[in-house]
Amino acid sequence: MPSVRLASYNIHGGIGRDGQFSAGRILDVLREVDADVWALQEVASRTGEIEMLDWLARETGLACIAGTTRVRAAGDYGNGLLARYPIVSTELLDLSWRRREPRGAIAADIDCSGEPLRVVATHLGLRPAERREQVEQLLHLFRQRPGERAVLVGDLNEWFLWGRPLRRLHAYFTETPAPATFPSASPFLALDRLWTHPREILRELNVHRSPLARMASDHLPLVAELELSRR
Repeated sequence: MPSVRLASYNIHGGIGRDGQFSAGRILDVLREVDADVWALQEVASRTGEIEMLDWLARETGLACIAGTTRVRAAGDYGNGLLARYPIVSTELLDLSWRRREPRGAIAADIDCSGEPLRVVATHLGLRPAERREQVEQLLHLFRQRPGERAVLVGDLNEWFLWGRPLRRLHAYFTETPAPATFPSASPFLALDRLWTHPREILRELNVHRSPLARMASDHLPLVAELELSRR
């Protein structure tokens, strides 16, 4: 049965805790973790300099899907998904709420050595009401296809442990551990989260805490080990 390492990482546009931009540091963190699937947030391209997601995909040899939420003169910005396995199909979901910062999600069907896995990668908003509506939109994706093995992962920006967004997620998914990932220097907030369906496919959930990861972004990578049992 295939084992899959899946990681979520808010790369903060490539700007580290020292205030310096370094795509190379982000790449080195990705290589440290060596995940099969990456859900990336705050992926920022720099016009005339670097198309961050495409560059990371080339350097790692992974396939990529862009979930751009903002198109700017200075470069596009949003979510990204990288995968070592074939990506069979994708859907981009617009989670934008009123006049707040545009948000979105990438829903990807991935063929993991013959075992299908649906990965929904997202970055939610800063206001509680915003997150409540966004969570309902995300849960609709899973309710449409309830029999599939699936993962919801990303930066949920949810720090209220008993807030309605988390309660609704726990009501649908079995609760999973929530290790702290933010801020990277001394994390105490579990902003980056992961749930699986069914719960049994999640074997481990840890935070990658290397010295490089502590410097490269304001978030630490959240790393899950999945085991896809054959049916």
